Amino acid sequence: MEIEIPIKKWSGKIRAVTIGTEKNGITIGGEDTLPFHHFEGSIPNKPIIAFEVQDIYPSDWLDVVKEPYGEYLKNPIEWAKAAVVKYNADMVCLNLLSTHPDRENRSADEAAELVKNIISEIDVPLIIKGPGSSEKQNQVLNKCGEAGAGKRCIIASAVEDNYKTITAACQAYGHIVVAETPIDVNLAKQLNILISDMNFPPGRIIIDPLTGGLGYGLEYTYSVMERIRLQALGGDAMLQMPFICFVGQEVWRVKEVKVDESVEPLWGDMKKRGICWEAATAITLLLSGADILVMRHPEAINIVRKSVGRLMEK
Repeated sequence: MEIEIPIKKWSGKIRAVTIGTEKNGITIGGEDTLPFHHFEGSIPNKPIIAFEVQDIYPSDWLDVVKEPYGEYLKNPIEWAKAAVVKYNADMVCLNLLSTHPDRENRSADEAAELVKNIISEIDVPLIIKGPGSSEKQNQVLNKCGEAGAGKRCIIASAVEDNYKTITAACQAYGHIVVAETPIDVNLAKQLNILISDMNFPPGRIIIDPLTGGLGYGLEYTYSVMERIRLQALGGDAMLQMPFICFVGQEVWRVKEVKVDESVEPLWGDMKKRGICWEAATAITLLLSGADILVMRHPEAINIVRKSVGRLMEK
């Protein structure tokens, strides 16, 4: 006797968001079913992996992560080009850490000049990530938004304390805004409403739910992302935005990837462990609905790319 598999049909749909220009545009979102449930609905666009590039030498990165990039790490423009040419990056995330007051406190003008130069050298869409310090964040992202006018970059991030300035910059220069909230369904919805109330198109908002690495809050992140996606597919228009997850910055600072096997022999090879930790975190987030993953190690990225390929097979 054949058993009929019950099929769930949803009333809602995730908004499709196109990043980049007509020449290099990438579309994410657009699905009307849960992640990789091809048997229940349509998933027109695959998740995208962005390579993280920092605007200063990443002295705090582990040697395991720095080794594949070598001399490129000393020049963010060459690093971004290598991510595209050598590693076939679909997208680059420029992390403007040097502008933070506690780092080198570089000016917004310097950051904007770097954004211009990188845009001119790569042919993939760009994520521009601010320093996080609220006052400097506004200055830097406003200037960088102006520098990338018309290129439809992703600007990260707007939070409840500074969303007006950053949303206005994205509105003026034609960019996509990342709405960042601390792992909470209601806060995510509230910030999306506040941004939309500025007459900013909901179709140009991406949710950053914040995440933890494997073993460091990943389970909680998963459950919150799952609840957001369920409500979105259930018809909640203010949660029908794609997700972005900054995986690399979370994974490569946890104890389990930093301890050498000489200290903990049973933990196994440090390099393999770190790569698997980043890949496992990323794949888990894919299964909870992530549309963009920002990652660091090329080998971890290759593992996740292969997984995406298999998961996108109908």
